[in-house]
Amino acid sequence: QVQLVESGGGLVQAGGSLRLSCAASGRVSFSNYNMAWIRQAPGKEHEFVAAIAWTGGTTSYADSVKGRFTISRDNAKNTMFLQMNSLLPEATAIYYCRARAVGTTGYAYWGQGTQVTVSS
Repeated sequence: QVQLVESGGGLVQAGGSLRLSCAASGRVSFSNYNMAWIRQAPGKEHEFVAAIAWTGGTTSYADSVKGRFTISRDNAKNTMFLQMNSLLPEATAIYYCRARAVGTTGYAYWGQGTQVTVSS
């Protein structure tokens, strides 16, 4: 079982930056999990933001955040990050981290989310 806790959200002006963190705990090896960030804006469906493989060597991004967001992880600290730069008001959402065990399909573990609000 993996417990995920996001932090780092807040209120920022358009053009600003935030760095989200996702701390994993439990009787698991963090490096055995592929990780992702998902967000949900008010009244909208969940939207993929970025993902990172268990090694940290492979990443992917939604087109809407490419070049502005950077996903990373520190397996020694059981933590994943999302550096968000040049934020736009449409980035306002609850951001969730998700974990998927290597060799499985579907992200089985979710955090509780952290609110990001970008003012125009």
